[in-house]
Amino acid sequence: MSRKHDLTYGSHLQLARLLGAMDPVSDVPDEVLFITQHQTSELWIRLMLHELEQARNAISKRHIPAATKALERVAVVLTHLVASWDVLRTLAPEDFSRFRGALGSASGFQSHQYRLLEFMLGNRVPSRLQEHGANRDAIALLEAELSRPSIYEGLSVSVAGELQVTLPPDAFRRDAPHTAHPSILQLWRRVQDPDAGHAGYRALAGQLVEIEDRFRCWRFNHVTTVERVIGTRRGTGGTSGVGYLRKMLDVELFPELWQLRAEI
Repeated sequence: MSRKHDLTYGSHLQLARLLGAMDPVSDVPDEVLFITQHQTSELWIRLMLHELEQARNAISKRHIPAATKALERVAVVLTHLVASWDVLRTLAPEDFSRFRGALGSASGFQSHQYRLLEFMLGNRVPSRLQEHGANRDAIALLEAELSRPSIYEGLSVSVAGELQVTLPPDAFRRDAPHTAHPSILQLWRRVQDPDAGHAGYRALAGQLVEIEDRFRCWRFNHVTTVERVIGTRRGTGGTSGVGYLRKMLDVELFPELWQLRAEI
């Protein structure tokens, strides 16, 4: 049923529900900043998931311009998220410590949307499903994603079809993070040859590199923000905090695309 005839700014954006979701568990004023940072991040992640799904569908149909537009938007959102950490950095360690205990076992590692984003980009670690505990809806979404090709696998398969190349079954795994494979490297070498055409696919590969670069910056700013606010102590919910976050900086999502840049 259409709502367009009685829509207002507030009803269209469902502001009553959105603003009503601000529900601090302490009386410390700075908790509002903490909640705002994470709620807005979840909204931007939701948009990235939407755009990645649009890109994946477009790639499967070889609609290159539509896929390029969606991936460009993801990269811009990541740029915004990188800068957003500057706001949380205004939270002093002593101020965070005043409400940290009230957060209990809540942890950013429980964000199923962030996990879904990682899975869509190819960093697939099924054991991380356990971090979502009894959230069966979240686990169902994540399990469904593990049965589908990542954005990089989907793009590589589309390229292989265009070039009439058969990829070996082990070129991509859906139950583990992607690692460099000779057949994928050779596939993208052919695409990167400017004399062979395929400008659209080269542009999409460039967008993936841009996304990974900004994703790394987002993670790095996350690490440095955590270091400034809580130091090297364990994170909320008993997570390993900075140590785990720093390890994630070494994850490479599209290794063949980066290797090709080193060959130029």
